[in-house]
Amino acid sequence: MGTRVAKLFALLCVFLLYRTSPSIHAEKHSLYYIYTGLSKPVYRPGIYQFTAMALLDDIQIVYYNSEEQKKIPKQTWMEKMRDYWEEGRKNKKQWIDENIDSLMKCTKQNESDLHVLQWRHGCEVDQQGDESKRINEYCYDGEDFLSFDYKESQWVAPLDTNLITKWKWNNVPILKQRTAGYLEKECVDWLKKFREYGDKELGKASPPDVHVFARKSSDETKLKLICMATGFYAKDMMMTIRKYRTPLPENEIKSTEIRPNPNETFQIKNSVEIQEDEEAEYDCFVSHRTLTEPIIIKWDSSIPVTLHRTSSVENE
Repeated sequence: MGTRVAKLFALLCVFLLYRTSPSIHAEKHSLYYIYTGLSKPVYRPGIYQFTAMALLDDIQIVYYNSEEQKKIPKQTWMEKMRDYWEEGRKNKKQWIDENIDSLMKCTKQNESDLHVLQWRHGCEVDQQGDESKRINEYCYDGEDFLSFDYKESQWVAPLDTNLITKWKWNNVPILKQRTAGYLEKECVDWLKKFREYGDKELGKASPPDVHVFARKSSDETKLKLICMATGFYAKDMMMTIRKYRTPLPENEIKSTEIRPNPNETFQIKNSVEIQEDEEAEYDCFVSHRTLTEPIIIKWDSSIPVTLHRTSSVENE
């Protein structure tokens, strides 16, 4: 059983990490909810039969688990919005439990085995409030199970084995109406409310701290130019590497994308490889709402070249 638990949770980690990845440079904002249910208790530290979390711009704002059975604000400003989280969490747990039971019976799975159902729904909008993305999807035992096609207002199954559930859900008009209605308006309304409330409470607009580095590449004939910005808030920002003041094409730049820091600010790192003997002028260009003018830092003789280093951060 230990091997199966490890495998399932490795798959769920992939679901969490890759499906909630932040947008690169884009002035977009997101609100996602992730619910995870297990078919039976595991009795391992930190693993609960039911968990729920809300992510605002990829930062966790609320958490709940079936052991403590209470909402846990993850940001100080969320403590004043507890009534919001109180609503509906028991219904979500019941919905997850019922669907795990139904799936196990439908597929004739053994009740002694561990099975995991994960549900993610939410929305993304750009700074002008235009539609960008609407998501409502389910993952069962680490595999895509069902997703809601927002434009067509119907459930879609990636595998033939899921067609029974797809047919059932598509023949419940109220379920489709509620799902579409939430994605169309309610999710966006909460996203805007959270951002407005959080920004007002925190009042913590912070400019980026920008650094540039030069490092020997694994290819001995090349150098890697690295630009890093950290400590900025809000999330919206623009970073590019330029050659003779002209931005390089995006496909030439490797980026970590915008990521959250532990202190609720953000960071990003971009890099590009050039020929070591190239004498062109390169600079890092960073723009952010807290800056009266962009930060521009050139790679010149004052920037020391360090030896090639392989690290998990750099290789991301």
